[in-house]
Amino acid sequence: MSSRPMQKYQGSCHCGAVRFEIETDFPELTTCDCSICRRKNALMVKVHESKFRLLTSEAALTEYQFHTHTARHFFCKTCGIYPFHRKRVTPDNLGINVFCLENFDPTGIPVRQTIGAAMV
Repeated sequence: MSSRPMQKYQGSCHCGAVRFEIETDFPELTTCDCSICRRKNALMVKVHESKFRLLTSEAALTEYQFHTHTARHFFCKTCGIYPFHRKRVTPDNLGINVFCLENFDPTGIPVRQTIGAAMV
């Protein structure tokens, strides 16, 4: 499925108040057509919670929920950047905004469009 090796990547918001680390082999990247994802225009990778580590205090984050209040979207309280969210359908996984990762190039990784707008 993925030809990339499993690697650790560090990421952050714009101001650095939120820093995190993930481990993944990037099997695919996803976009979503739901109302919030369309607006934040993020390109995401799905990572199991065991492969995610928040390196800074949770106090630097603010959370936004809507619709079913299942997915948990996190933003930096200082700069407002969206680094990750806890997924609705698979809540033991996080959607990581790959544009927040340091030294990461998405070239060559397949991108799958997910259908979030039609979820009820």
